[in-house]
Amino acid sequence: MADSATHVTIKAIFAILCCASFSTLEAVTTFTLPRPTAVTRRTMVGIAAVAAVVCLWSSFALSTRALEATGMGVGDAAIVRFGVPALALSPWIPRTLRRLRGERGTVIALVLLAGLPHFLLFAWGAHLTSAALTGLLVPSTVPLFVTALLFLHRRATVSRPRLLALAAIIAGVAASAFLIGGTGAVDAGGIAVLLAAGLVWAAYTVGLARTRLDPVGVIALVSVVSLLAAVALAATGVMPSQLFEGTVDAPAWAAYALVQGVGTGLLSTACYVVAVKNLGSSIPAAAGALSPVLTALVAVPLLGEHLTAGLVVALVLIVSGVAGFALAPSRRLATAPS
Repeated sequence: MADSATHVTIKAIFAILCCASFSTLEAVTTFTLPRPTAVTRRTMVGIAAVAAVVCLWSSFALSTRALEATGMGVGDAAIVRFGVPALALSPWIPRTLRRLRGERGTVIALVLLAGLPHFLLFAWGAHLTSAALTGLLVPSTVPLFVTALLFLHRRATVSRPRLLALAAIIAGVAASAFLIGGTGAVDAGGIAVLLAAGLVWAAYTVGLARTRLDPVGVIALVSVVSLLAAVALAATGVMPSQLFEGTVDAPAWAAYALVQGVGTGLLSTACYVVAVKNLGSSIPAAAGALSPVLTALVAVPLLGEHLTAGLVVALVLIVSGVAGFALAPSRRLATAPS
C-alpha cells in the first residue's frame, strides 16, 4: 500500500513537471509580434524559464519528501539525480572539457556547488527539520545571500524598495523558524544546515552569471563531477545506498529517475541557466522563493499536509518580499574605488 501511494505521489509530481516543461518550450520556441509592447522576447523567455523553475523546484521538494517511503538511501538519490543528466549529456562532455581550459578556477568551483554539496545540505536539512521549513528556508534565503555576495564582491548597491522587500523575506524566514519550527537543538541545527544550502545556491547563482559555459556545459559539468563523487561516497559506505547493498527497488528507481533525474537534473537546471542569462542573477534567485508556496499548496491534496497559521504568515511575508524585490527598481552596480 505504501509503495502504491508513493508511486501515485511521484506520478502526480511528474505531471506538474511536464506542465512546466511544456510551458517553457512553448515560450522558448514562440516569437513575439514585432514591437507590440515594451517587453522584449528575451525578457519573456526569462520569465517563462523562471516560472518553470518554480514548478520544477516544487517537484524536487515534493519528491524529496517521498524519498523515505521509497526505501532509497541518500546515496541512491544522489546517483539517480546526477546520473541521468550525466548519461544524457555524455556526448557534450568532451566539448565542455575543452571550454573549461579558459575558465577561471573560482568560477568552476562556484558552479560545482550546485551539485552534490547543495543536494546533501538540502537532504540533511530536510532530515533534521520539517518539510515546511525545508521548502521555505532554502529558496527564500537565496536572494538575501545573492545580494550580500554581490555587495561584498562588487560593492553592489541596492535600492530602498528592494531593501524593504528583502526585509519582508527576512521576516518570513523568521516567522517560519519561530512559528513552524521547533525549539530543540535538532531543529536549530537543521535550520543552520538549510541556511547553508541557501548560501551555497546563492554562490552558484553568482558564479553562473560569470561562467563562459553554455547551459548544456553547466549541466554536464555539475552532473558528471557530482555523479563521480556520489558513487565514490556510496561505494565506501559514507552514504547509505541500496545499489551497493544489492537491494534495488527497480520501480522506485525508475519513478525517481523521471522526477529527479529528468526534471531536476535536466529541465530545472537548464531553465535556471536560461533565466539567469536572460534576466540576470537577482530576479531568478528571488523568484525561486515562490516555489515553497506551490509546494505547500500542492502538498495539501497530494500528501495530506495542512496549512497552519504560522505557515500562512511566513508564505504571505515571503511572497510579498519576492514580488517587491522583482518589481522594485534596481540601482546600477557601483564598485568602490581601490
